[in-house]
Amino acid sequence: MRVIYTIPLKSIKQLTIYTCLLLFGINSFAQVKNQTSGRQLTRLNDLWLFSKDPKATASYQSTGSLNWEKVTLPHTWNDKDVMDDEPGYYRGVGWYKRKFVTNGSLQGKDVFLCFDGANQETEVYVNGKQASKHIGGYTRFNVDIGKLLKFGADSVNEILVKVNNRNNDDIAPLSADFTFFGGIYRNVNLLVTNPVHFAENDNGSDGVYITTPVVSAQAAQVKVKSMLQNSSASAQKLQVNTVIYDADSKRVSTQQTLVQLSAGQKKALVQDLKPVTNPNLWSPESPYLYRVVTSIVITKTKQVVDEVSNPLGLRWFKFDAEKGFFLNDKPLKIIGASRHQDYEGMGNAVPADLQVHDMELLKQMGGNFVRIAHYPQDPVILQTCDRLGILASVEIPVVNAITETEAFTQNCKNMQLEMIKQNFNHPSIIIWGYMNEVLLRPKFGNDKPRQEIYYGHIRDLAQMLDSLTRKEDPSRYTMIANHGDFDRYNRVGLTKIPMIVGWNLYQGWYSGNLSGFGTYLDRHHTELKDKPVLITEYGADADPRIRTLEPVRFDKSIEYAIKYHQVYLNDMLKRPFVSGGMAWNLADFNSETREETMPHINNKGLLTIDRKPKDTYYLYQAYLLKKPFTKIASSGWTIRTGVADSVSGASMQPLQVATNARSVELFVNGKSLGTKAPTDHICNFQVPFVNGENRIRAVDAAGRQSDEVTIMFNLLPAKTNSMQPVNQLNILVGGNRYYIDEQLKQLWIPDQAYKKGEWGYIGGQPFKGNNNRISYGSDKNIYGTFNDPIYQTQHVDIKQYKLDVPDGDYELTLLFSELVGGETKEALVYNLDNNHSKEQSAEERIFNVDVNGVPFLKNFNIAAEYGYTTPVNKTIRVSVLNGKGFTVDFTPVKGKPVLNALQLRRID
Repeated sequence: MRVIYTIPLKSIKQLTIYTCLLLFGINSFAQVKNQTSGRQLTRLNDLWLFSKDPKATASYQSTGSLNWEKVTLPHTWNDKDVMDDEPGYYRGVGWYKRKFVTNGSLQGKDVFLCFDGANQETEVYVNGKQASKHIGGYTRFNVDIGKLLKFGADSVNEILVKVNNRNNDDIAPLSADFTFFGGIYRNVNLLVTNPVHFAENDNGSDGVYITTPVVSAQAAQVKVKSMLQNSSASAQKLQVNTVIYDADSKRVSTQQTLVQLSAGQKKALVQDLKPVTNPNLWSPESPYLYRVVTSIVITKTKQVVDEVSNPLGLRWFKFDAEKGFFLNDKPLKIIGASRHQDYEGMGNAVPADLQVHDMELLKQMGGNFVRIAHYPQDPVILQTCDRLGILASVEIPVVNAITETEAFTQNCKNMQLEMIKQNFNHPSIIIWGYMNEVLLRPKFGNDKPRQEIYYGHIRDLAQMLDSLTRKEDPSRYTMIANHGDFDRYNRVGLTKIPMIVGWNLYQGWYSGNLSGFGTYLDRHHTELKDKPVLITEYGADADPRIRTLEPVRFDKSIEYAIKYHQVYLNDMLKRPFVSGGMAWNLADFNSETREETMPHINNKGLLTIDRKPKDTYYLYQAYLLKKPFTKIASSGWTIRTGVADSVSGASMQPLQVATNARSVELFVNGKSLGTKAPTDHICNFQVPFVNGENRIRAVDAAGRQSDEVTIMFNLLPAKTNSMQPVNQLNILVGGNRYYIDEQLKQLWIPDQAYKKGEWGYIGGQPFKGNNNRISYGSDKNIYGTFNDPIYQTQHVDIKQYKLDVPDGDYELTLLFSELVGGETKEALVYNLDNNHSKEQSAEERIFNVDVNGVPFLKNFNIAAEYGYTTPVNKTIRVSVLNGKGFTVDFTPVKGKPVLNALQLRRID
């Protein structure tokens, strides 16, 4: 069993001495060795130094000239630069080093450095000599360092690690919609074993592999394959003992096998254990875990020289192309989410407790599946899946495209082997994947004969990886996740190779409309009758700062995302042949190249990047949880504003309640608004909001579940020219959505055409980028602000903006940003209706702005003065007299005047 020790610290010097004594002191090591049966694993995350090597010119001998800083692992050098406005992030070389002291007690032992993950090319040096190289950023690797250590009284050893996350055409992924963070971003451990031990050089595994050839409700067969290694200079007679313990630590099956290993020999041993009768079956509802402990004993001395422990979940499953997925002979609809590994402010260097929390949140959502995408992740993820009862798929990062080289193929093969062998014993895993949307960015588009050769190489790679996977683990299914180009994947042959076809579908988002999703599912069922299907991705951007009363595609609002997920869940749940679906994504994640309303973040998550639930998360709870559930889904929209009705004096706005109850009653400030039955697990109420606090309470029909929230409402007068003062007005000109400025607690409201006695624009039209997907506005990154949505909508060719407000002193701020022109960028490849759109041609834009007849901006040229996609705020103080309100005139000099947003604040 692996034991990890936590060492109390008083100072760096004391830590160094204490760590060395614990790891390498004669008496301490002997005592620990007896406790751990010859195997000791110690966390080695502290006392590291780090330095970048931007020119990649340093060698082991010259690293002393680098500028070093103290760091603690896990560590990435890209936790900050992926969020700045400068395109790109550091992809290059980073060096890590650490010193420790040994004495002679370790001589004769095998010593390994165990890296859980370093991205993506790693070289390890010990005392000036290279110990290992590893390629691939998402799998574990063990480095044998025993023969490179210095021994003797207080011998100082130095570990030096070179990590490189450069673009390398021979290493997957080549491109992807996520950030390739660099660094030693997972744990590093020091493993000490006796010379006779389970093999640590078998693709990063612990050398023990458990299979369950036959499982039923009556009995389960268990087979254990152990890779044994004798690195000593003499032959050894051994006994390998394997014991299965139940959850109460009672023995339920044992097997002892004698074996002899020659000096330096590595050997595989297979043990068939006595069947486990009447087994407790593993499932999402009851994730019962047995434990398999395998030990190596020297027969002559009876000494246990090595021992490992692995989980055992007894279950059987199948995918059926007609009837869906079955677990332990019971139909089970798989519903869950995909997961990326990064976290706000940390990049991918995320501590274990936060990673465990991700799986807990998925379970609390009612999810029973996680697609670990698009790469193997921290070992703690699958450990938690085993414990909580979450089914899983894991895949290697062959994303978007391949390179047609032998090196690329070999690296993919090595990644697949490492993924399978390192995670072989997790009962949660039911699928191995190896490609994602690999035809999304096909090369040689202008040379069709050459492109067909490229497609052939992709097909060959897929067949090789699929065959390898089936050979290494025939007990699980294989899968490729394809984007929605049915004809292309079918023609190339990628729908024929894997056991399961996965589709990443975004009808109603990147392409098409929502009704096209069900049509696509039915087409698969008609044309690929023999292929089980999973919907491996689906989702819509959901920026929690954006709300709307009229949701439309690509407005990035929570309300559209709710509608989107309702359609997808309904269409999957009512079709038995659909085995299940994985929402994209569990949580928002970093994608440095993205712009949109929240630059550098893909915000399709059901949780924010700091793991706060969105309304869509509550929707899933309403669909999936079996216990009573009622939640005010709009509880995140706690700051609102709106115009008062001229009769009631309140502002009617929608409020959504997610529930699995038959009906819900809603109370506002203690008064019932009546009872509603949910439609697709959402009750839609029209709430008369009053100025100030609005206490909302939702109660289900049985009175078993309730939820409360207080919403602060800023009630605007029906007529702004009334005696009621307008203290502040924030308007998204050219937009039809609300925006919540979380820092200033300000709410920006949609624009409107001018009506006498109110406010609004005169002339012109809302800005629309030159693509077919956005109804209004732009999705460009607005440099120098976190409030991009304020500047991403715009009214073009505007003539006037009028605000009929009472007399008084005001501060008027006009907000601008030039949305046309600037650097030409490649269209986001995932926008399937917009793959080849070009930037609109910039034209010179010069105009004048007058406020109440007084010149304010003369020959105003946004691009010339400030550049493109840059926020510009222009403020003027005005005294409004004689009931005239505000009239802002826009006069063109050249081109068409624009206005992006407007803010009015009363100051008297």
